[in-house]
Amino acid sequence: MISMFEPIRITFKRKFLAGLIITVPVTLTIVVIATLFKFIDGILGQFFDIFLGRHIAGLGFIAAVCIIFLVGIISTNVFGKRVLGIVESVFLNIPVFKSIYTSIKQLVDAFSPDSKGAFRKFVIAEYPRIGCYSFGFLTKECCIHSENEKTKLKAVYIPTNNLYMGEIILLDDKSIIYTNIPIEEGIRIVLSGGIAAPTLITTAKEGI
Repeated sequence: MISMFEPIRITFKRKFLAGLIITVPVTLTIVVIATLFKFIDGILGQFFDIFLGRHIAGLGFIAAVCIIFLVGIISTNVFGKRVLGIVESVFLNIPVFKSIYTSIKQLVDAFSPDSKGAFRKFVIAEYPRIGCYSFGFLTKECCIHSENEKTKLKAVYIPTNNLYMGEIILLDDKSIIYTNIPIEEGIRIVLSGGIAAPTLITTAKEGI
């Protein structure tokens, strides 16, 4: 026998799940932004606390935004590039800093469309086994030389944990499906766990 409260329970469940789907992303976004705000403001805000004698919330964060913007302006002119190049060369002579900085810089540069080391295409790779496909970013072509033959392979970065952690795999062209999806859209697809992936994906010509 169906309870008279069953329709109410079903309606409540549906509405609650619908509200949950909307509020969870919004809440997480606010939490991430607030955490980042507090972190940056806590670092630079201490300097202003010393000079001003009191704490002004948000002043450190505003200063960080201004500093980043200023660095962007400097890095886009010839003189600024030379100065940053000198500073970078000094840092690269520090053993521990060099390994960490180089790895992070290469990874960040990989997502820049203006970088020569950028990800070239958003692809679908037959990985980790035949008949199983994964989204990935095509990086470059490499060759394996043996005594009698030369094998051309493509390096593909497969994100395994959000975006900045993954695996580098080498595949032949038969195992790669080239798409017309832009790199920026591919990043959004990966970060959304595939939810943002289009229903119909069109293929593209080979090439990097």
